Amino acid sequence: MQLIMNLLNSLGLHLYPYLSEISTALVACLLVISGGKINRALCAMLRNESFIVRTLVFVLINAFGYGLIIIKATPYISQTLRSLDAGIMLITVIVSFFAIGAWAQRNRQV
Repeated sequence: MQLIMNLLNSLGLHLYPYLSEISTALVACLLVISGGKINRALCAMLRNESFIVRTLVFVLINAFGYGLIIIKATPYISQTLRSLDAGIMLITVIVSFFAIGAWAQRNRQV
């Protein structure tokens, strides 16, 4: 078991310089999968509104809302991953991407 953890730690150390990019990718993947549901819900809520209101809300949510989520969530996730041991961080990143992929597959996004 110690040999496996040593291997995971040494591999995980190579990820530390890229944790900001990895965190951004995690948040972006989550938003891509959940964005369709959010947009459908907004569409249903704004069905009776004018074209201008629907367009304005769409732009605000997609450009500024999702952008703000990415900007604010990425440093938090990066800091959280950085606080983990390298081996645990590596496992967390791999499991997170596989979980997002499974969620996308289940929702027919892939």
